Amino acid sequence: MNESSGGRKKLRSMEWGNAWHLHKEKYLMILPFALIFVCFTLLPVLVSMFISFTSFNMLELPSFVGLQNYINLIVFDDVFLIAVKNTLFFAIVTGPVGYLMCFVFAWIINELPPKPRAVMTLIFYAPSISGNAFMIWKLLFSSDMYGYINGWLLNAGIISSPILWFETADYIMPIMILVQLWLSLGVSFLSFIAGLQSVDKTLYEAGAIDGIKNRWQELWFITLPTMKPQLMFGAVMQITGSFSVASISTELAGYPSVDYAGQTILTHLNDYGGTRFEMGYASAIAMVLFFMMIFANIIVQKMLRKVGE
Repeated sequence: MNESSGGRKKLRSMEWGNAWHLHKEKYLMILPFALIFVCFTLLPVLVSMFISFTSFNMLELPSFVGLQNYINLIVFDDVFLIAVKNTLFFAIVTGPVGYLMCFVFAWIINELPPKPRAVMTLIFYAPSISGNAFMIWKLLFSSDMYGYINGWLLNAGIISSPILWFETADYIMPIMILVQLWLSLGVSFLSFIAGLQSVDKTLYEAGAIDGIKNRWQELWFITLPTMKPQLMFGAVMQITGSFSVASISTELAGYPSVDYAGQTILTHLNDYGGTRFEMGYASAIAMVLFFMMIFANIIVQKMLRKVGE
């Protein structure tokens, strides 16, 4: 048994050596990214996972507390449970809807001639990189009569007094969802445009010979399977954007929002990590959010694998 195990190890090391000899230029090219990924993504996640089992205030050395942070989160932290509910609702609505919007608009714009396509791509992508996006929506939903929405409703006779949009709990989450959908045509949208541009046009001719009769069949059996990498990338970006919402809530509704109507897991994390400096507790919150994203990503990957079947 020992000889056979040693033989397998020797064979494996020889295979690694041959792979390095054949592809060393490729390995060297990806080495900078690999180092950055390990140092600034993988290592922080591992450190955060360790700190989540400690009590750490950044002034004293971490002290191990086991599962106490997670128990406090689930059993005693009512605000965190509200944040989880709000985050899940926000993600379930904005994730799929934003994803479909990205693809549908990309599909429509891709049919345009090159110059109009470039202009429309810029117009749709611009909100996601606009630094004044929240200012626009705060102006639209201003709670006094000078807010555009209130002004239109007053002039139309629909309301008799201005609505306090961001001071009323029932309006905060719908407005956050609306703003997120407006901002959702970002990197995913561009990746879909690129994916649609890269589809080999001869595949449509071959599909017509094989019996594909309309655009919907072309979309399902040719376009979507061909651009699966872009679909996967877009899904990851949408999941990340939907679960890691914080700036929309704090910029529009403030912190804390009325009745915690705009509270999300990330705003709760920012509170404990950036304001109270309870880093062990904040790391526990981060781990919960991390595994929620991983779980959602696994589900989406399984769904995307069925595209074109």
